[in-house]
Amino acid sequence: MSDQSHNYQSLSTEELYQTLATRQTGLYNEEVSQRQSQYGKNLLASGKQESKLLKFLKNFTSLMAILLWVGGLVAILSGTFELGIAIWLVNVINGVFSFIQENRAQKATEALKNMLPSYARVVRDGIEQKILAEDLVPGDILLIEEGDKISADARIILSTDLQVNQSALTGESNPVRKNAKIITDSDVTALEADNLVFAGTTVANGSARVVVTEIAMQTEFGKIADLTQTVADEKSPLQKEVDRLTKQISVIAMSVGIFFFIASVFFVKEPMAKAFIFSLGMIVAFIPEGLLPTITLSLAMAVQRMAKQNALVKKLSSVETLGETSVICSDKTGTLTKNEMTVHNLWTPKKEYKLTGLGYAPVGQVLLHGQTVRASQDTDLNWLLRGATLCSNAKISSPNADNPNYTVLGDPTEACLEVAAQKAGIDLSDNEAENYRLKELPFDSDRKRMTTFNHLSEAIDGKETASFTKGAPKEILELSSYVRENGQIRQLNGQEKSAILRANDAYAQKGLRVLALACRLYDDESRIQAAAIDTAEKDMVFMGLLIMQDPPREGVKEAVAKCHAADIRIIMMTGDYDLTAVSIAKSIGIVKTEQPRVISGRILADMSDVELQEALKDEVIFARIAPEQKFRIVTNLQALGHVVAVTGDGVNDAPALKKADIGVAMGITGTDVAKESADMILTDDHFTSIVRAIEEGRAIYSNLRKFLSYIFNSNTSEAVPSAVFLFSKGLVPLPLSVMQILAIDLGSDMMPALGLGVEQPEEGIMNQPPRAKTDRLINPKMLVKSFLWYGGMEALVAMAAFFAVFALHGQSLVNLPANGELYREATTMTLGAIIFCQIGQVMNCRTQIQSIFKRGFFTNRTINLGLAIEVLLFSLLAYVPFLNDLFSTAPITSLEWGILILCPVPIFLLEEIRKAWLRRKQT
Repeated sequence: MSDQSHNYQSLSTEELYQTLATRQTGLYNEEVSQRQSQYGKNLLASGKQESKLLKFLKNFTSLMAILLWVGGLVAILSGTFELGIAIWLVNVINGVFSFIQENRAQKATEALKNMLPSYARVVRDGIEQKILAEDLVPGDILLIEEGDKISADARIILSTDLQVNQSALTGESNPVRKNAKIITDSDVTALEADNLVFAGTTVANGSARVVVTEIAMQTEFGKIADLTQTVADEKSPLQKEVDRLTKQISVIAMSVGIFFFIASVFFVKEPMAKAFIFSLGMIVAFIPEGLLPTITLSLAMAVQRMAKQNALVKKLSSVETLGETSVICSDKTGTLTKNEMTVHNLWTPKKEYKLTGLGYAPVGQVLLHGQTVRASQDTDLNWLLRGATLCSNAKISSPNADNPNYTVLGDPTEACLEVAAQKAGIDLSDNEAENYRLKELPFDSDRKRMTTFNHLSEAIDGKETASFTKGAPKEILELSSYVRENGQIRQLNGQEKSAILRANDAYAQKGLRVLALACRLYDDESRIQAAAIDTAEKDMVFMGLLIMQDPPREGVKEAVAKCHAADIRIIMMTGDYDLTAVSIAKSIGIVKTEQPRVISGRILADMSDVELQEALKDEVIFARIAPEQKFRIVTNLQALGHVVAVTGDGVNDAPALKKADIGVAMGITGTDVAKESADMILTDDHFTSIVRAIEEGRAIYSNLRKFLSYIFNSNTSEAVPSAVFLFSKGLVPLPLSVMQILAIDLGSDMMPALGLGVEQPEEGIMNQPPRAKTDRLINPKMLVKSFLWYGGMEALVAMAAFFAVFALHGQSLVNLPANGELYREATTMTLGAIIFCQIGQVMNCRTQIQSIFKRGFFTNRTINLGLAIEVLLFSLLAYVPFLNDLFSTAPITSLEWGILILCPVPIFLLEEIRKAWLRRKQT
């Protein structure tokens, strides 16, 4: 009965009743019961949700987590029970922290449900009833009126001045006028049909009687819900990179472990069991146990910083994804524009007025030749604005305790006329009361105009009764025989009509919306009561043009320029008209060509993916497109290798937001559906906040690489002492215990690494293209630099410190003791040398080529705090008896402290020399 193959907009009322097996008096109760059994509830189906337990456990089954579990087991098997428990505890803490940070239940469907009303008014058995919206069935006669949210897709059979706000579904900013007329044009889609209304939309004005055609998941709203549910959650670029990183670390650690196992068995001739335990210890040395918590905490800190800049990130890994973004697909209404219609100009045959101020706040002026003009000083301006507001049904409510913004009740196009009148000094209350309405001829899509009849407090040309007609300029002009100029009415000639049409075309080509106003004067009110369309709307007096536009947001133009400098493309995807889209795109600099390519929804529907991908390589604007088409555009951009960010605020944006690498929803104007589908929410709705977030994302990736380099620097210095012990065949005792290695990885390295995670970006980070997908966090150059060069230097310094203790105490370097106080003091110096070398390394890692002297030693408080904690931790390990026993450490002398303090100097100076050489090479 309710079949998508039916073209409901083309059916007559009788054919509609027959197709849906219903009637004017509605369904019988037994029919309702039968259909409820057949179609089920008018509810959106919930997508299959992953259990919270499974989500929680996933945090402990990643490759890095498994390595940590194994590392802990190795420690226990090697006899260091405390070490094993410590490693496992780190894994547990990290997993719980990640779960808490990223446990965002997928509530898109629930949010969609919340947008649907709870009740509906229907006619059943000839009686009007109020029922639960979930009980609606196809064939129900549904009654809707101003303020109602519509509960199902339906076909209009009767309407009175009906206007429906479909912006959440289509993205079109203005309410759409609806009527019951049959549509015979087969090219008109369902969403374009004037005789269809849809679930989840709102009645802005008027009333109607409609027949329900689709419910639940079969509605246009339901299709979006289904599309959103079927989008699988994909790993972010950072998550994929961490997976690769973990595998790389695993290969390195396992390779080192296997190498040492083979060397132990065949070179040193150690027993298999002992060799196995030793090799596992080497694996522990090369697993950076603090890596995951450091990344997680660093991202969490970035999220906090971004929140202060009006960007609320829901998923930690999304922070870095922003830095890799190469394309931003942006909605127009509410994202690039304010979603507040504003009158820019007023035009009469002899004058052109300019209005200042944006939005619905009545703040601004009317200017003529650059000078402020008031309605009381200019009779043409006065009646142009008075007539426009009298021929309007919209109202604007002022800010109050519940809503701090000016709110539109009705059509925004009409509402902005009230704002323009207030800017000219007209008191709207007095205007409406003194020039009260007598009658109205509602807007009609065929006539393209509306007319109101009013008694006037101030006569026009001696007449105190008039009709005002507002509508499309060409239609109004055809019906006008006169023109009002400087308060005088005279005949309108052909030359003046041509000038009016030229002015209209010039504004329209700029993407501005133009309305015309005309009036007709009457001798007395009795004539008005008999006036009909064919008499009231002819031989009218042309009064002027009203030019308006949804203005771009402040700062958007600068943000777009910044994106282009960063080699980030911006593609507009809107449900609005092409002329409007092109005008906004050109005014804010999204497109640079004079005639950019515009692809409408109809054209896109006929394009293959190959053709679409070819079009996406050039400047292009998408206008009048459907939700599934936004989804398709994003999919094809990703197929071209782009990392795609999508901005939006409506229900229609939800599938694309979820499909994107980074979905960005508007926090103020955004629907719950858009917010739940997105990865990030802009709490101020400003496009500029996206650019700041991208800059933060780029800095995050750079900082991730910095602290990875910092962490890996110590791996070689941790492994070399064990290698020396092994290949000396016991002549050199073990200079560094596994517990001490863990103290470095989880203790001393952690805070400075976090400090690198919040390092300010170097200059010019937004003047570079996005990093390539093939660019890895760890690359051969970084490995050579970290493991061989600086790691080798640290290892050399650490071993020198180990032997220095024995030398300072007069101990022969032959047959060194493998236990006792002196041995523990020597291992403490090895530990201290690595920690102090890392102090030099953290300063080196803060910049790539800029000198730390220019950056400043004390500009990163987190690093400075981390270094203080690092030294304090080492002091505790050296001097607290309990820790001495746990970590095999001992107190050191003042001379040995002096040696440690000098350890960072050569590391630091060599890097400064290298950076100076790089800077000279660039110049």
